[in-house]
Amino acid sequence: MPIRSMDELPLQGNKVFVRVDFNVPLKNGVIQDDTRIRAALPTLRRILEVGGAVVLASHLGRPKGGPDPAFSLAPVAERLGELLGFSVFQAPEVVGPKAAELANALEPGEVLLLENVRFEPGETKNDPDLGGRLAALADLYVNDAFGAAHRAHASTAGMAAYFRPDHKAAGYLLLRELEALRRVLESPEKPFAAVLGGAKVSDKIAVVENLLGKADRLLVGGGMAFTFLAAQGVEIGDSLLEADRIDVARETLGKARACGSEILLPLDHVIAREPAEGAEVRTTEGTAIPKGWKGLDIGPRTRDAFANALADARTVVWNGPMGVFEVPAFAEGTFAVARAVAAAPGFTVVGGGDSVSAVKKSGVADRIGHVSTGGGASLEFLEGKVLPGIAALE
Repeated sequence: MPIRSMDELPLQGNKVFVRVDFNVPLKNGVIQDDTRIRAALPTLRRILEVGGAVVLASHLGRPKGGPDPAFSLAPVAERLGELLGFSVFQAPEVVGPKAAELANALEPGEVLLLENVRFEPGETKNDPDLGGRLAALADLYVNDAFGAAHRAHASTAGMAAYFRPDHKAAGYLLLRELEALRRVLESPEKPFAAVLGGAKVSDKIAVVENLLGKADRLLVGGGMAFTFLAAQGVEIGDSLLEADRIDVARETLGKARACGSEILLPLDHVIAREPAEGAEVRTTEGTAIPKGWKGLDIGPRTRDAFANALADARTVVWNGPMGVFEVPAFAEGTFAVARAVAAAPGFTVVGGGDSVSAVKKSGVADRIGHVSTGGGASLEFLEGKVLPGIAALE
């Protein structure tokens, strides 16, 4: 079912509640990366340009059931004001008399940022009372927080029920994410290649199964590859293994053959006894890994094979690193995939924190068709799940 664009809402002269994803990395109260704040600017500027006022809400981190100064959105309000070119009001609470007073006093062209919505225990419980109190702060509702769209929380899903269908819509960022992911799933240009990494088969098996028959090639790396290799009888040494998923992996390989999707697994590995900088590092000759050693990155033959599999791809989606990416000795496979995805001639989508970080560090982010702001949300969308934050707008 289609969802409205915020351009269809009567923005002028109204207060617009915008759920954003300002869950930015903080260190000693200093924002380390403002990408998520910048991503919301087109939506906010449009509302302000046409004479609307904005009430903003976001979560930040995982505060334990109440207000915690370490998770305050105060640094975000300051940075947002710098980017917009004027001061942003900040409420000292999420809901309550002061938040209501500040929201009521908002004039067209002004912005109020509520405090971290997770300071209210009812947020993650999707409490209807909290949803109603949030909804009372504005006339219209816009969700632009794709990174939180897979959460059925009060500010992402519950409060939307308090607005008429023609008074709620998606912001520009959310619409852009949906357009990119639907293009991949519903109308991919062929050949379609999916690159999947990360630690566990259990985290990605639903994505693999949903892409079977849609994707021509599935390139599997990272820790999850070892369960697939074990299912083929390959010796994997002390590498990460989900023993209870071996049968599932074996069945998945059989389904792939039956539906014409090719699953490419690593041909060689970069190994060490422990995933630590300074550890002795070797590269295997083939797929087998000796006892006492762990596969921690894809090897050079695999990098070449994966690059070849992406060289003619007209659609590519990538989620998850190829190894223990945070340790430089085991990061080259992930960087190689980043470069290969960027070099692919077709439409490319990258999601997931490590994958996004890799394309940025490789200097190829500007050559990716769409870099998703939501790792978990994009993963669940690729699994074929209905995202609560999207369903609430339909």
